[in-house]
Amino acid sequence: MTAPPAARAPRAASQAATARAAAPAPAARRGPALRAAHERAAATGQVPRQAVRPVVADSWTRSVRSGVDPDRAEPLVDLTDADLRAARARHPLAAALPAWRGLLVEPGLGWVAALTDTEGRLLWVEGDAAVRRRVGAVGFVEGAVWREDCAGTNAPGTALATGQVVQVLGAEHWARPVQAYNCVAAPVHGPDGSVLGVLDVTGGREVASPMARSLVRATAAALEAAVAGVGARAGAGARAGAGAGADAGADAGADASTDVPRLAVLGAGAPTLQGRGGDVRLSRRHAEILLLLAEHPAGLTGEELAVLLCEDELSAVTVRAEVSRLRRAVGDLLASSSPYRLALPVTTDLAAVRAALGVEDLAVALAAYPGPVLPRSVAPGVVRVREDLSACVRAAVLAGRDVGALQRWTASDEGLDDWDAWCRLAALTAPGSAVHLRAHARLARLSDELAVAGPALVGPALVGPALVGPALVGSALVGTRTGGAPHPRAAAATSLQRPRS
Repeated sequence: MTAPPAARAPRAASQAATARAAAPAPAARRGPALRAAHERAAATGQVPRQAVRPVVADSWTRSVRSGVDPDRAEPLVDLTDADLRAARARHPLAAALPAWRGLLVEPGLGWVAALTDTEGRLLWVEGDAAVRRRVGAVGFVEGAVWREDCAGTNAPGTALATGQVVQVLGAEHWARPVQAYNCVAAPVHGPDGSVLGVLDVTGGREVASPMARSLVRATAAALEAAVAGVGARAGAGARAGAGAGADAGADAGADASTDVPRLAVLGAGAPTLQGRGGDVRLSRRHAEILLLLAEHPAGLTGEELAVLLCEDELSAVTVRAEVSRLRRAVGDLLASSSPYRLALPVTTDLAAVRAALGVEDLAVALAAYPGPVLPRSVAPGVVRVREDLSACVRAAVLAGRDVGALQRWTASDEGLDDWDAWCRLAALTAPGSAVHLRAHARLARLSDELAVAGPALVGPALVGPALVGPALVGSALVGTRTGGAPHPRAAAATSLQRPRS
């Protein structure tokens, strides 16, 4: 049940520990303890690994080894304006700029968005003018190289180094002048799986949220889809211009595209690996392993895979046995060498949802989202993927004014008890209509079930946070109590009286 914010219970400890290596640092690690760890690492060159996240500790170690000065931010700038223009013109991500700007570059969001090449060079930096001036003072400018060996730990550089989505907060940055900022970055891949560059968002507290991380991940998927679409259209044009002789090649290409296996893990159905040879029904554990490897294309060590598969200790022998059984089921899809990784490209049904959300096509996203990722899985890594995707879909529904989408969401298992969604549905529908009355009745029932009571409402009927591309940072609060928390029943009644724009 998604209760009003005042009534929501804290996450269970098991969910909070889903992916310690990749999740943003707990508050304790972003305060004095983190700064003390940074001071020690900067002074001695020895990284106190117990005080920082593994991804940060590894990056600090690389920064020390590269001799990056922690007191200065001096990224390399070695291109002329003409060279920068030429680099932009020939870069594949130039084709995805409309999607990038539409999703991340809007006034008043409180951040700048950047795209790099494979060298970590900032090709485009756009966004909030005030933030752009401030980050420009520390060298975050177009043409600057923000690889780790040039600028130390930072989201675009560390994402490029690790091949993963990375969020770097405050004092986790290696260079002290950059520690006033938060950033999150994700690699962007070409159709062949190669890295084209990195997508980054840098700013203040807005960038420190889990939703910012999910938004960057979804936008990266949208850019990848845009680049692939341009390539497909170019290929189709070339084949059409080549005459009848190219038709056979087009058919071969079409056949080849169907060779890419698709992992289906959304919804309550049995997980399957779909391919030209037919569908292979997977056990839950095998589906978990394939999903985690698809989410980590660079591969996972046995220890990393064990942590993502089981909250309790899982032996390396058990992991090897599971992978061995999976290899017998899927053949050469798994690489035989260490670390564990996919030897061939694999797409997932998650990718279609992420891509649709990335281009704000909510109808397509909902059509591609039959339900949560492996809903019965308790594997920490899968739980994180499931929660991230569900949060992105929910946020996109709440951010829009599509009554049909809200109805679909509130009719789902995930949305049935979603307080904010029912409030939004009530606010957008005509008083007296069947949908409006149903929403009102559901809110009253949820209020009774939660048994929430409190003083009278003050303030506006609907307080909605800023929209971030296709997503919403935080849940919209309907009404406010004098103590800052919402009173659900009164909030619903107030929101129903609010004039609709």
